[in-house]
Amino acid sequence: MATQKRDYYEVLGVDKSATQDEIKSAYRKLAKKYHPDNKETGDAEKFKEASEAYSVLGDENKRKTYDQFGQAAFDQNAGGSNPFNGSGFEGFNFNGGDFGDLNDILQSMFGGFGRSSRSSRRSYSQQPSRGEDTLMRIRIKFMDAVNGTKVTIPLSYEETCPDCNGTGAKNGTAYDTCPDCHGSGRVITQQRTIFGMMQSESECPTCHGTGKIIREKCPNCNGKGYIKVKKDIDINIPKGINNGQQIRVPGKGARGENGGENGDLYIEVMVQPHDQFQRDGNDIHLNVPIDFVDVCLGTKIVVPTISGECEVEIPAGTQPNAILRLKGKGVKDLRSDRYGDEFIHLNVKTPTKLTKEQKDLLVKFKSLSGNNENWFDKFKKAFKK
Repeated sequence: MATQKRDYYEVLGVDKSATQDEIKSAYRKLAKKYHPDNKETGDAEKFKEASEAYSVLGDENKRKTYDQFGQAAFDQNAGGSNPFNGSGFEGFNFNGGDFGDLNDILQSMFGGFGRSSRSSRRSYSQQPSRGEDTLMRIRIKFMDAVNGTKVTIPLSYEETCPDCNGTGAKNGTAYDTCPDCHGSGRVITQQRTIFGMMQSESECPTCHGTGKIIREKCPNCNGKGYIKVKKDIDINIPKGINNGQQIRVPGKGARGENGGENGDLYIEVMVQPHDQFQRDGNDIHLNVPIDFVDVCLGTKIVVPTISGECEVEIPAGTQPNAILRLKGKGVKDLRSDRYGDEFIHLNVKTPTKLTKEQKDLLVKFKSLSGNNENWFDKFKKAFKK
């Protein structure tokens, strides 16, 4: 008696209203999990079951037939065509046809089915490729970021060997074609499985993907085509750079492959905080303590700025926590000639210890003001209205 097959939607773990993309995604996960080459979770029967389900649901026409007639439409004994005839895959053409998109999925994960070695050989490794960009962080002082500076940093990077121009061969010598990959840089390995012969493609271990064998290695780089360089380089820190901004140094990143250019080095600048100044964009903020008598009578004070000291007039009657603006006394914009401003935050200091004479003078000042009502009295009256 034949075993009742599971519903194909149940096998793939999707709803009957699932889109084709959702069905494909579900199959990819199951195929990767249960493929026999997966030593940890491989399960030949579950892989076969998932592939059978996807071969039907992954085809819109077959899916419509399945939705209307169910398993019977694909049961050989019921007059249909069983896509998995017996225990193997004899009813399918792995090179296209019935498997179609399913083979493309497996090719992306496991190298595909039934492809010839000649058609699968590609010279991926022989194509020039640009090196990766690299990142370095440096710390500079606050005023060095404001005014700009020059720093010297030690670098260790790889560059093309000048003796062999990156070929790895001693000057004047030639190459031999790799006997294992025949110059392609790739090798094909085949493995017999319950589904037939499967093959995968990888970099040739003999020539390391170059397709060539060096007859005589360059003595300067020992056949690698590149040398390691350690040197100090000077980096100009532009005026106005801010914390976290980066400077690009072309060609000092990771080495390119097969004649490809080097990547770039990005230097991220970390600016140390200042004892007095706080920076906000191109603006500078400074807290300045001032005596309450000075804000009452008005005065002139000298305050520091990033470009030197500056005299500031405090108008009489200036209120506590007032902010004064010094236009153009901020940081130069990194990309233009504009400057930010400096903002002076006045912190009025109230004396905590007064002599008897000082107290008497303040009492006299209060009486001369012509209004003996204090602020708290006015506050209470406001709530009685």
